[in-house]
Amino acid sequence: MNTNLPQKHGTTVKSKRLRLLATPLALGLAAMLAGCAGDEYKRSTGESVDDTATTTRVKHALSADKTYSYPDVKVTTFKGNVQLSGFVNNDEQKSRAGELAKTAHGVKDVENRIQVK
Repeated sequence: MNTNLPQKHGTTVKSKRLRLLATPLALGLAAMLAGCAGDEYKRSTGESVDDTATTTRVKHALSADKTYSYPDVKVTTFKGNVQLSGFVNNDEQKSRAGELAKTAHGVKDVENRIQVK
């Protein structure tokens, strides 16, 4: 059967098939994009990727510090807000960790919950 034969109103079987496939695909794509949006309690996909990169940059800044090491400090990022937690040996080390985190690219704010041993 030749699918390019004209039918009523100037459409072909092939164009009807394409239209039937395009509608569900467009609806599926719209649903996926809507599912990627975030709100104040959930991150969008892009925000999640950005937060992962920011966490990595903060961890790198802490590990590159020549004065102190931070093996017991945990870094968590949510929508650019970084939370530091864990333990350090003194107040200077705690302050330095907060300063290093603030200078990392992508950091909006730092909540320093590090405890001094």
